[in-house]
Amino acid sequence: MTLSGNQKRKMKSAARLYAVQALFQMEHSHQTVEAVMAEFAEHRFGASYDEGEMQDGDMELFATLMENAVSYQAAIDQMTDRALVAKWPLGRIDPTLRALFRAAGAEMSQTDTPPKVVIKEFVDVAGAFHPEGKEASFVNAVLDHMAREARPEAF
Repeated sequence: MTLSGNQKRKMKSAARLYAVQALFQMEHSHQTVEAVMAEFAEHRFGASYDEGEMQDGDMELFATLMENAVSYQAAIDQMTDRALVAKWPLGRIDPTLRALFRAAGAEMSQTDTPPKVVIKEFVDVAGAFHPEGKEASFVNAVLDHMAREARPEAF
């Protein structure tokens, strides 16, 4: 089966959302990256629930984000800290946003996805978790700073 460009984009967007959820879960449950990835592959990607069907995700992008977020977590966290206002160290940030910054930082620093695409996609993820909207502009500002550090040649 050949996927359309729109289907591929939706699957990549879902993979980013799932990576944030999985990183959040890892932090709170102290599970290994392998255990969480296996659970998401089995129970989240394309699963059906009473509330509806979960979006099928791009498993390759999900795995890349997860593995790189874990492997490069210290460097990504340092980059995030530099992007945050001094009064708000990473440890004081909402755990969902911390997971989001790790996933976005992994994609920004370890793939060739254009930074502006990464920023837009993860601002959309922030909107899914915080629909009231104020987090989206905060996430946009932090990710823009991170992108300029990680990939200055793109600006």
